[in-house]
Amino acid sequence: MLLIKTDRETLLKPLQTVTGIVERRQTLPILSNVLIQQDEKKTSFLTTDLEIQIKTVTVKESSNKQKFSLTVSAKKLQDILRSLSTDAEVSLTRRDDHLQVKSGKSTFNLQILPAEDFPQIAEESESEILITLKQKDLKKLLHHVQFAVAQQDIRYYLNGLLLHIEDKHLVAVGTDGHRLAYFATQLDKSYGKQEIILPRKAVFELSKLLSDEEDLVSIEYLQNKIRFSFSEITLTSKVIDGKFPDYNRVIPTNNTKLFEINRLIFLQALQRVSILSNQSEKFRGVRLIISENNLCIVCKNNEQEEAQDDLEIKYNGESIDISLNITYLLDLLNNIDSETVQCAFENASSGVLITIPGNNEFKYIVMPMRI
Repeated sequence: MLLIKTDRETLLKPLQTVTGIVERRQTLPILSNVLIQQDEKKTSFLTTDLEIQIKTVTVKESSNKQKFSLTVSAKKLQDILRSLSTDAEVSLTRRDDHLQVKSGKSTFNLQILPAEDFPQIAEESESEILITLKQKDLKKLLHHVQFAVAQQDIRYYLNGLLLHIEDKHLVAVGTDGHRLAYFATQLDKSYGKQEIILPRKAVFELSKLLSDEEDLVSIEYLQNKIRFSFSEITLTSKVIDGKFPDYNRVIPTNNTKLFEINRLIFLQALQRVSILSNQSEKFRGVRLIISENNLCIVCKNNEQEEAQDDLEIKYNGESIDISLNITYLLDLLNNIDSETVQCAFENASSGVLITIPGNNEFKYIVMPMRI
């Protein structure tokens, strides 16, 4: 039975949208599959890993296509479509428990698993809070904090990003306990206070799918879940059940010793000295020695090798000698696009507050380390 006959891109584009969360090796084989459903009006593609679910819909070109519902290996189907030429015509035909993918003289037979066995995250129709904002604003929000989210931390609530609604602001906060990134964006109206912790995997998948356009995205806070709807895509994610640390207590308020520096110059200097840091260690230290109109950056390694770089800055306060994780600084400078950054200190044993001059929406705090 012929199910679909169309060009390669019509199938590949929605498939690429949903396959980011799919793992090849799954405890349940069907979780490696994509659920493809078609009715008179549209074709939908859906994947899940039981924590996150992504669905995208394409409107049908005509009304005489076959209605069907099946699941097939998402990665294999994607790889097959990628291997074909961009202008190839593709037909999908069901043959018993196999899906035949045919293009030109190439034929592939993939195993089908029953659509009724495919697990889906139950989606409530009633949302506790519904907000809308531009896709580019949400993408910018996530981009400025996602690199600070912990990975496989025993404190499970740190393995996600806090999305906090209060009044007319949506605030995102990511931390691993040693650094913290904060970014706020303005909403069109005031909302009641609401907090959820979005899992790290959902954060990165959402960042990939959002566009840099003015198109809107709706965010619905549901019971133990959150749903993002945009550009014919619906991403639903369970949230992390836990209490996120009070980030306001971490943001320094007494950092009166400060200087501004060109972001690119600072980044390049750190990249140079990092060549002689301990590359194999998780926590790579760098010394920042701040004195009158001078920033000295020093890296050493276990072979007693040393790199030093001096940069000219405008600073006339007392000298500070502080050690930081160089990876944390590189992460920040690689993920923002401002021309300059401002570094503020209280003393060598307190956290460093890094901000963008003229921008009160973004804050980045790095705690000192002992090396």
